[in-house]
Amino acid sequence: MPDLRYPPAELQCLYPGCKPMYDLRCTNRGFTLIELLIVVVIISIAALAAIPMMTSAAGVQVKSAANMIAADLEYAKSMAISRGQNFSVVFDKNTESYSIKNQAGNVISHPVKKGFDFIIDFRSIKRLNKVDITGTDFDPDSESTITFDYLGSPYSGTGTTKKPLNDGRIDVQAGGFAVTINVEPVTGFISIAD
Repeated sequence: MPDLRYPPAELQCLYPGCKPMYDLRCTNRGFTLIELLIVVVIISIAALAAIPMMTSAAGVQVKSAANMIAADLEYAKSMAISRGQNFSVVFDKNTESYSIKNQAGNVISHPVKKGFDFIIDFRSIKRLNKVDITGTDFDPDSESTITFDYLGSPYSGTGTTKKPLNDGRIDVQAGGFAVTINVEPVTGFISIAD
């Protein structure tokens, strides 16, 4: 049996003062192939989990924006019914925004954000800043304004130029995801379609 206190020269430590084979300073410092493979597998799994989250962010934003628009259209319709006046939702594709106006054409106050006008600008809302309003079509005039009367019926346009709505839609998109908000004629029923 060999004497481990005095190992052969090829196994002796090159550092002065260390104990051969038993001192950690004497061992090679590196990773084994197994350790490297485990780290690569963990990083791969984390990347696979993160990629769908990043790509679905646009999908979540566009669905949130569509829900917000639908809720605000419902709010304008309920205001028209409860107050017995026309209320309009005016969309601006250039600024990615919309506002709710009363019968006199003035922007109403926001019911939640006290002291602010009811103007929704997607570019200024951090969680919705990727959303674009790609189209508004309120047939027959294809205007960017939809008006609800005291019965909740939708019209295209405002004031004396308003005409009964034949078909209404707002298209929003973010990334590769697109959603359409539909407004039915006569009843003003609002639905969201992917």
